[in-house]
Amino acid sequence: MVKSQANNPLHNITLEQIVHSLVDHYGWEQLGERVAIRCFTSEPSVKSSLKFLRKTPWAREKVEALYIATQESPYHT
Repeated sequence: MVKSQANNPLHNITLEQIVHSLVDHYGWEQLGERVAIRCFTSEPSVKSSLKFLRKTPWAREKVEALYIATQESPYHT
């Protein structure tokens, strides 16, 4: 039996899509202020961020939570 993903706001969204969306929305500097991890503040790149986030569950949870909050924001464009 396949679990329903209807209530999962991250269903069908890759971590790479999340990082790109957040960088487009906030930019690296502001993203690093919101989620204080070195891969966002010291020579940031999507590749290094993905590598770190895939290995670090607590950081990934913070990034995913920020993405969800950004998507739910009435100011999201």
